[in-house]
Amino acid sequence: MSVLFVTGTDTGAGKTLVSAAITAGLRARGVRVGVAKPCETGCAPVDARDPRARGGALLPEDAATLAGAAGDGEPLETVCPYRFPDPLAPSLAAERAGASIDVARLVETLTARARALDLLLVEGAGGLLVPLTREVSFADLAARLDARVLLVVGSRLGAINHALLSLAALRTRAIPTVGYVVNRLVPEGDLAVETNTVLLRSLTDAPYLGELPFLPEAPALLAALRADAPAATSARARLADLAETHLALTTITTH
Repeated sequence: MSVLFVTGTDTGAGKTLVSAAITAGLRARGVRVGVAKPCETGCAPVDARDPRARGGALLPEDAATLAGAAGDGEPLETVCPYRFPDPLAPSLAAERAGASIDVARLVETLTARARALDLLLVEGAGGLLVPLTREVSFADLAARLDARVLLVVGSRLGAINHALLSLAALRTRAIPTVGYVVNRLVPEGDLAVETNTVLLRSLTDAPYLGELPFLPEAPALLAALRADAPAATSARARLADLAETHLALTTITTH
């Protein structure tokens, strides 16, 4: 059983883009990879008759994107069992919705799915210490899953501090870290973005797994994964090519 837990330096770091690229790249290599987004908040309401809802009146766009990258037909309610409307930490979003998150059940279900796959990629929400419940953070969930953690560094001013704090938190908790991926969030010409990767590599011995360039077409690619077959197939191919070109996929799967 192998579980890869993807977390980010912050909200908006690009976890879903990196997760989708890794998933598409591994899928193209013939790896049996599944995806999960245990909890998604900030979900927009969708008419229950709309097929995009796939088992719920709230559409978890990140989870639907991951499902499209995997292309394995896994029901969206399996990929994302908890979805809430408020764009808040899951613990608070669940409380405001009058719901609770059963962490033990989550671990049981995700572990069972992982046993049937070569790799289960699990994407968190926000950063590593975001509370899933009042008692359990996403770091705790990763530990309970015996997962290896991949950190997505959203490259912008402030990224170095966020990255080093996240890596330190993983070391303190003795959670295995497969490494980090740098994701460029702005076009060329930003001085912080141009220097972040070299500086970060000089400050930590955590494995560097590559850097995704700034992609103006990223929103369209991710939206295409949630669309019907022709668009999703083309988007998967593009993301798989990006992963092969820019990311250390072999290290991610074998580390």
